[in-house]
Amino acid sequence: MHIKMISKNLFGAFLFATTFFWTSPELVVATHNGSITRHYKFDIKLANVTRLCHTKSIVTVNGKFPGPRIVVREGDKLLVKVVNHVPNNITLHWHGVRQLGSGWSDGPSYITQCPIKTGQSYVYNFTIVGQRGTLFWHAHFSWLRATLYGPLILLPTHNQSYPFQKPYKELSILFGEWWNADPEAVIAQALQTGGGPNVSDAYTINGLPGPLYNCSKDTYKLKVKPGKTYLLRLINAALNDELFFTIANHTLIVVETDASYVKPFESDTILLGPGQTTNVLLKTKPDYPNSTFFMLARPYFTGMGTFDNSTAAGILEYTKPYNNHTIITNLPIIKPSLPSINDTNFVANFSNKFLSLNSPKYPANVPKTIDKNFFFTVGLGTSPCPKNQTCQGPNNSSKFAASMNNESFSLPSIALLQQHYFSGQANNGSYTTDFPVVPLRPFNYTGTPPNNTMVSNGTKTVVIPYNTRVQVVLQETSILGAESHPLHLHGFNFFVVGQGFGNFNDSTDPAKFNLVDPVERNTVAVPSGGWLAIRFLADNPGVWLMHCHLDVHLSWGLRMAWIVKDGKLPNQKLPPPPKDLPKC
Repeated sequence: MHIKMISKNLFGAFLFATTFFWTSPELVVATHNGSITRHYKFDIKLANVTRLCHTKSIVTVNGKFPGPRIVVREGDKLLVKVVNHVPNNITLHWHGVRQLGSGWSDGPSYITQCPIKTGQSYVYNFTIVGQRGTLFWHAHFSWLRATLYGPLILLPTHNQSYPFQKPYKELSILFGEWWNADPEAVIAQALQTGGGPNVSDAYTINGLPGPLYNCSKDTYKLKVKPGKTYLLRLINAALNDELFFTIANHTLIVVETDASYVKPFESDTILLGPGQTTNVLLKTKPDYPNSTFFMLARPYFTGMGTFDNSTAAGILEYTKPYNNHTIITNLPIIKPSLPSINDTNFVANFSNKFLSLNSPKYPANVPKTIDKNFFFTVGLGTSPCPKNQTCQGPNNSSKFAASMNNESFSLPSIALLQQHYFSGQANNGSYTTDFPVVPLRPFNYTGTPPNNTMVSNGTKTVVIPYNTRVQVVLQETSILGAESHPLHLHGFNFFVVGQGFGNFNDSTDPAKFNLVDPVERNTVAVPSGGWLAIRFLADNPGVWLMHCHLDVHLSWGLRMAWIVKDGKLPNQKLPPPPKDLPKC
């Protein structure tokens, strides 16, 4: 533990924190002007890990896979010192944290910062403002998220309780992927050849694939007591897959998503896109059941490419009654059923169940009127194959690409936020502010695709004034096949006011928008063959990435950036960058 000087009058607070957060050995607690500051140290280093009888060296935080848990309370300040001991460049993103006034700590490489190079360090410094629930942290450079991720738990303030039944116990369940190969080599080869990348070898639950894979010796076991209520914090950290999750013979009650409370509803199966989090209540059976139960996670997929069509499994196990001295062995394992791989109807029905709590204490402050309206298409396309090279993309004559409004985003060589802060725009013209607000070439988006599938490439942004009320309609396209796209917006929560299948109809669909209690999220899937409408208030000055959270689509360019101007008041302006901000 890295402890700075703590005065005697802080000993009580320190003792409480180190007891309550016993699973976070890197934590130091201090106070400043009555606020709590929590210090963590993340050493990025290599560690040998074995899965599927395959041992390899992976990039980790503090040698752990998955990475360590961070626990804070609403209103706390968080300082995470990241020291890079590996050959890879690195940045970390605190997924879903609003980063109000702390845009320099958001973490996407070449957007808010340049990477932390080997032997260098950077302190991420931000405060949790108006948020509580479950988020997570992960690498935001290339495909390092495959092994660099962990829970970020935001507890309510001390005097606040949950707006649902107090759980007996809280547990984090993280879904991920395992490659026998190096994921960095997988995406490097795909970008070189222009083809689709090789898929993962397994899905994982808390880093463990489970017994349904060949040569898998590691299974996550969730041990529970009868007649109790558990809060399960579900996190999808997988690189490239939306995942169904279910527990045999148990119903889950959804109470929160993306660190925002929702109206509770029951569901036997949960769907999480990459980057999404969902808190559920698990009510265990009143008596010891003499059975164990599979917990299964497997993909939802509607695209035309290859994907990892396998199933991760954990086991829900009831602890034996204290008054039963008989040794119980070989209990039957009950296996649940899951929706079909491409069950878009289940997904649509499940998505429509999410509604904001919208109580006096937790209102849904959705913008009722709009200042700026945007229409973005989202989907796949192609880029030209370099001369004298054979490419493995469509028709073996092009490279796979992905775009928004047919613009495939190229990362600059200097972080956009640095360019914006110091000059308002890049002196060398490495980015522009002319990202199209509507498609330049409209077509039947979910019908027969156009003959020309080529995308444009550039580093284009949208500039909006402070406090602009924004609406974005996100339209999926059928170019190279219809597919669900989980879109993540950095720096903001947004309200999902409408969604549907087919092409968005500007004349009839807005009348159906929910402006009363729409769900508030930071990541949402644009439906396969459909559209989605979101609204947010641009009250956070800085540069904010918006992108597909399927990392293969991110690598292919399915991203854009918002530049939110400073407001007039001092607290509405982006502060200067920290002195240790990594240089390019």
